[in-house]
Amino acid sequence: MLSHITISNYTIVSNLEMEFAPGMTVITGETGAGKSIMLDALGLCLGDRADPRTVRHGCERAEIAAAFDTSAIPAATAWLKGRDLDDGGECILRRVVTAEGRSRAYINGRSSTLQDCAELGALLIDIHSQHAHQSLLRRAVQRQMLDAYAGHQKLAASVEQLASDWLRAQRELELLAGNQDEHTARAQLLAYQVEELDDLGLQAGELEALEQEQQQLENAEQILSSAHAALDLCEEQENGARQALKLLSEDTHSGPVASGARELLDSAAIQLGEAHSEIQRHIDGVEINPERLGEVQRRLESIYDVARKHRVMPEQVIATHARLQEELQSLAGSSERVGELQAEMQQLQAQYQKAAAQLGKQRQKAGKKLVTAAHKVLGTLAMGQCQLAVALSPRDNPSPHPHGLEDIELLISTNPGAAPQPLGKIASGGELSRISLAIQVVTASAGTVPSMVFDEVDVGIGGAVAEVVGKLLRDLAARAQVLCVTHLPQVAAQGHQHLQVSKTADKKSVETRLCALDDEGKVEEIARMLGGVKITRQTLAHAREMLACD
Repeated sequence: MLSHITISNYTIVSNLEMEFAPGMTVITGETGAGKSIMLDALGLCLGDRADPRTVRHGCERAEIAAAFDTSAIPAATAWLKGRDLDDGGECILRRVVTAEGRSRAYINGRSSTLQDCAELGALLIDIHSQHAHQSLLRRAVQRQMLDAYAGHQKLAASVEQLASDWLRAQRELELLAGNQDEHTARAQLLAYQVEELDDLGLQAGELEALEQEQQQLENAEQILSSAHAALDLCEEQENGARQALKLLSEDTHSGPVASGARELLDSAAIQLGEAHSEIQRHIDGVEINPERLGEVQRRLESIYDVARKHRVMPEQVIATHARLQEELQSLAGSSERVGELQAEMQQLQAQYQKAAAQLGKQRQKAGKKLVTAAHKVLGTLAMGQCQLAVALSPRDNPSPHPHGLEDIELLISTNPGAAPQPLGKIASGGELSRISLAIQVVTASAGTVPSMVFDEVDVGIGGAVAEVVGKLLRDLAARAQVLCVTHLPQVAAQGHQHLQVSKTADKKSVETRLCALDDEGKVEEIARMLGGVKITRQTLAHAREMLACD
């Protein structure tokens, strides 16, 4: 149940706080006073799209918070607990909209997505707008309304998912089948390229090793010549260091300086000897071998030729080989994938047919129940001669469809003996309003949402019918909390709680206020709605009489 709402700096509201009680709450006020502002603000908390222009002029941001008592709403409590958002029987939805266009949503103080707010809001409150009678002309709305009334949304969602999975598999299968010739040609090319690369057999690190070996073989003579010269120099320098060491013998030259020189000469002789050995090993590893040089050059040329064919650098040949092998395997598996998809589609279609047939039977049953209940309500709205029907027409295409095996449409006959026709072709504006209201009352009565909002759904209705509408909503309030924005005194008189919206203006700003009326305030407001600007004793008496009859 909606228990409290706070609105700050939203459109022409600077600050507004209001407590709500169980039963039927009516909201009235002059035309243009802003009766629907509160409901628009509530819609933001429930995930509606934010418009920065709704931020009050001169303010940085608008903020709306709606508090709900969830202690008697198991579905909402389970939803909150599943996301670790439960707060002991109370839920606060808050929305902040800045003048720059940024928007943030919160559930019990935790930042949340608009999708989560909408999902939770659907468990807390149901809003019936003043344009519901227009949207009721759309088949999609009629189907959704029937499914919600029947309470088989889970089955409908399962049918939709099965159909979506089948359509996805069908699209993939068509893509594979349509590109079969291209796949065959590509597979043949890939097989040739992979075979060529297999024959090449390039190994990791082989290219770098070959290039180093080629450089050494090409320069073998120069390498050997310079290495032998270096070897001779090392030998000469080592001998020189040994002779210098003898000349600076410890017997002749004493002191720390001479000792340091001897250590350096000894170390130099040792290093030169080791260098001599390393150079000799290097010389032993180099040979003049024209035959091996030719083999290396031919191997490198074959690698370079393949790299040019594939338009890659030589060092990328191994990666290209792996990529082409993977693509070839993928194409080879496409025929297997076709078989898998065909089997998957058969299984999905069988599951779909079973679920969709069950959904169709439930829709048929729910349609009859809805028509019976709606006829009773229409009778109280002076439309007892109307004949309402829910038509379920099999689809022309037998393939799985997300919305089931049948099209759903509401039909109406307003004249006895006339064949039922679609709503938009038969019903006038006033008739459509009453038909819509009857269906909304019936579907709301069968719903599990604990709070319902009716935003001027009584448009186009007046006189004795308006009084019946008020009583219907009051009866509905015995099973759920009802909030009703209305311009009809006959409806307003039925409310348990009466809120009045008023607007004041000065040269600088416009302000909307909302206040709860006491008994005398209710009389005056009903009288205003009955008599207009000038309120007479007769209109006051009439207002008291209407309130006394609630």
